[in-house]
Amino acid sequence: MRERTDELVRREIFKAEVRRWAERIGVEVREIHLRPMRRKWASASRRGRLTFSTDLLNEPSVFQREVIVHELLHLKLGNGSHGKLFRTLVKAYLQQY
Repeated sequence: MRERTDELVRREIFKAEVRRWAERIGVEVREIHLRPMRRKWASASRRGRLTFSTDLLNEPSVFQREVIVHELLHLKLGNGSHGKLFRTLVKAYLQQY
């Protein structure tokens, strides 16, 4: 029971971090989901739905932050973008914190 409670708390803390970053970046997140994912850390839909791998909860907070910022910038710039502007914005946001 304790392990389940701990995981629920970790999930809620992670989701709160996603919402804080969304506010900083200026994007609207409609849904945040955590589920097992085999091939990637996260995904973003054009409708504002973010899905993160549950494995991300076991990674260092610095890496979690990188994934969060990366996905939120997809909401801002579009899913196909990994160009110079995208990379520059990722770096700029992460250097602020």
